Amino acid sequence: MIVFAHGYDVTPDTYAALLDSWARAGFVVVAPFFPDEKSSEVAAQHGANTEGDLANEPGDLAFVTKAVLQASTSESAACPIVDGLVQASEIALAGHSDGATAVGMLAYDHGDDPQGINYANLRTGVDYRAVIILSGAENTAQSYATEASRPDLLVIHSLTDQCNPIRNDVKLYDDIHQPNKWFLELRTAHHLPPFDGADVPAFRVVAATSIRFLQLSLQGAPPSTSLLAYGNEQPSIARMYSNGLGPTLNNPPRLVQSCGPN
Repeated sequence: MIVFAHGYDVTPDTYAALLDSWARAGFVVVAPFFPDEKSSEVAAQHGANTEGDLANEPGDLAFVTKAVLQASTSESAACPIVDGLVQASEIALAGHSDGATAVGMLAYDHGDDPQGINYANLRTGVDYRAVIILSGAENTAQSYATEASRPDLLVIHSLTDQCNPIRNDVKLYDDIHQPNKWFLELRTAHHLPPFDGADVPAFRVVAATSIRFLQLSLQGAPPSTSLLAYGNEQPSIARMYSNGLGPTLNNPPRLVQSCGPN
């Protein structure tokens, strides 16, 4: 099962192409709507900043994960569609933008949420085996650390992302000290198009690489073609790094910040 967190001022439907590709590959995809960051609620606030709810979203993700796991292992009138579909040992977290930041907090943050609950306690009892960060960032106000379970980590970020600079994900990647991690650097894409399907070449690389990552991490697929090779098949579109060797960003491009339509 993949639990997916959407970004700010959108809904899970924005990522239908990517989520559908995961479902067609055989994964159960669960994509909740966040109460204050979904597009309808942002519009209803008439310009008020609702991104402050981000710190609560790791708790939302943990709740949804545990609820679906329970529904899968026992007949539930509330959610009969998942009965018997989910393996507790095959759980992944994935998210884009603010959703990716929330995923990183749930997976690695050792601080407390606004209710005073430690993020490590939120993830207790759920065996997350894989984490996918799509153009996210680290919560720099609190410390991140590699978990004892060491879930496989895949970070995907574009060198030319004008909304969220790639240095934010490079810091997260560098702060997770484990060998089983990969960084897919998109060469010329923007913030959302590689993940909603608008940038077709970049989207195809993202979909293929993330599916292969999930197959290896959750299903134990034979590594006949390594994940590194998947990410490097089209060097004009993407470059894959692995283990401790992430992007160095010696001369990052100078970009004008823009998070609007792209």
